[in-house]
Amino acid sequence: MLNTIPEAVVWAIFLLPLSSFVIISLFARRWPQRSGYITIAAIGISFLFSLWVLDSVIQEDGANLGFPTHEWLTIGSLTLNLGLTVDGLSAIMLMVVTSVSLLVQIYSQGYMHGDPGYSRYFGFMSLFTAAMLGLVLAENLIMLFLFWELVGLCSYLLIGFWFERPAARAAATKAFVVTRLGDLGFLSAILLIWTQTGELDIPNIQEMAMTGAIGTVILTWLAAGVFAGAVGKSAQFPLHVWLPDAMEGPTPVSALIHAATMVAAGVYLVARFFPIFSASEEAINSVAVVGGITALIAASMGIVVTDIKRVLAYSTISQLGYMMLALGVGGFAAGIFHLFNHAFFKALLFLGAGSVNHATHTFDMRRMGGLRHFMPWTFVTFVIASLSLAGIFPLSGFWSKDEILSAAWEDQRLLFWVALVVVFMTALYMGRAIFLTFGGEYRGGEAPPGEQAGHEAQPHESPPVMVLPLVVLAVAAVVTGFLNLHHGVTDLLEGWLPELALERATEIEFHFGLATLSMIFGLAGFIVAWAIYGARLLSADRLRQAFGPVHRLLVNKYYMDWLYEDQLVRRVVVRTVAGGLDLFDRYVVDGAVNTTAWLTQFSASRLRLVQSGQLQLYAAAIFVGVVLIVAGILIVNP
Repeated sequence: MLNTIPEAVVWAIFLLPLSSFVIISLFARRWPQRSGYITIAAIGISFLFSLWVLDSVIQEDGANLGFPTHEWLTIGSLTLNLGLTVDGLSAIMLMVVTSVSLLVQIYSQGYMHGDPGYSRYFGFMSLFTAAMLGLVLAENLIMLFLFWELVGLCSYLLIGFWFERPAARAAATKAFVVTRLGDLGFLSAILLIWTQTGELDIPNIQEMAMTGAIGTVILTWLAAGVFAGAVGKSAQFPLHVWLPDAMEGPTPVSALIHAATMVAAGVYLVARFFPIFSASEEAINSVAVVGGITALIAASMGIVVTDIKRVLAYSTISQLGYMMLALGVGGFAAGIFHLFNHAFFKALLFLGAGSVNHATHTFDMRRMGGLRHFMPWTFVTFVIASLSLAGIFPLSGFWSKDEILSAAWEDQRLLFWVALVVVFMTALYMGRAIFLTFGGEYRGGEAPPGEQAGHEAQPHESPPVMVLPLVVLAVAAVVTGFLNLHHGVTDLLEGWLPELALERATEIEFHFGLATLSMIFGLAGFIVAWAIYGARLLSADRLRQAFGPVHRLLVNKYYMDWLYEDQLVRRVVVRTVAGGLDLFDRYVVDGAVNTTAWLTQFSASRLRLVQSGQLQLYAAAIFVGVVLIVAGILIVNP
């Protein structure tokens, strides 16, 4: 490969999926099957170009390639530029987005086969991928925010893809509204930095933050606003409630959202602004604490849910918390390396769940069981991804999770122990999913759509177009962790960081003791899951009864949905705010309209009497008018 790359090639990485969206929208509806081919071709070429970008960035040791900016729009003192950020961080993210999206699109050809919205699905997926690629490449805050919002819009369209289902519509609306709350903070941060510095280019803002040109208070509020946006998109506590409900969308959509696009955007945003967070002790500590809380509460909820996709959703929230924790304790490279590894094994888990659903027509693990006999490829790949997620040696998750634990051990010991407990919980809920889904005997599944109960089809392995992406992702879940054995990924990721930000980044070395301890916690989780759900040495029902209050708390998701939906929305918003607006509308707005109408009617009914048709009355009125005018003049000018 060439060591340098033309700017047009980098633009093409983003423009190719965008073009496929336009082509599908305009021309492909008559031939739906071609929509998948167009999307796969566009994203496939983007993936190849991303490899070229990665090679060029490696030659520069992760530093920004320094493409020029292009003036787009000038309004008064505001000049908006179009520019590209191509460095170690963006190169890694381009690889994650294009590779995972490509495999998801290939898988989707089998999963979405026969769906009446086939073309619409691939059009939305093309736009979703383009939006995430644009976000990664954006050089200034306006471009970043535009693509940030486009990612949110695409997630809304895809979560509610089957909009005829009330649950899908509700989930899409919930995701859109909750993430908008975080976006409000992000928008406030953009307005704050513009009013205070007049800058919108991200590298310039980072340089000002590092050199002390931005005051500490402004810097902290800027970081807080950016983090608010990340909390919404990456489903961090307390805005995590939308992500489990987002499972109403097609399973390949869930795979893309959870592995490479929507939720990864928040982690990427904090990583991109790491120099700013590192300059504010309060901001970076907040990131670590919120990440630790999120990882813990999400992992605990994953232990009790019975829907396999929701188990994986809580797993995603927990792992995103892990990444935020890593960034907050200075493990910049560790957090992004875990995002990189997580993308492959989490996409594999979701696609494996889709494969299981394709065979059983259900996501309820209580209706599955014994599928290892019918779906050997799905079973083996799902187990590999689960072991990688739990951080079992030598799979990819082990290496990045060990780096996070090492960074937490060096910076904040309390968060280290929180992260270690999460390792045990992760192994427990993934072991539970494996034994309930693939262990024991088959429990019947559900009838296919349109069929009556009692006509359940026998489970079978998915077609090759769905199995192939599972195998490729399984290989990645095994080998990607070795890429950082000699700190190659770390050096690449940190190559663009300013010197002062590098000083805040924790230097990570392999700790054999910590790695061994993490392995013990992970294996303990799988052993407990085997004892309860595999060998049945412990009764799950008795455990639920013994831990009744805790179980109810987890089943009710810490009552966060009850707090938001029942108390905040229905009582405060609907009854108080909406009720007050109703009264205002009824008595003020409608009152003004009705009063105006009454006055008009009254005036018309009275004034028409003046038009009597009697000339002498008109002459008298004119005379009175003249007298009044003369009198007024004499009073004003005596």
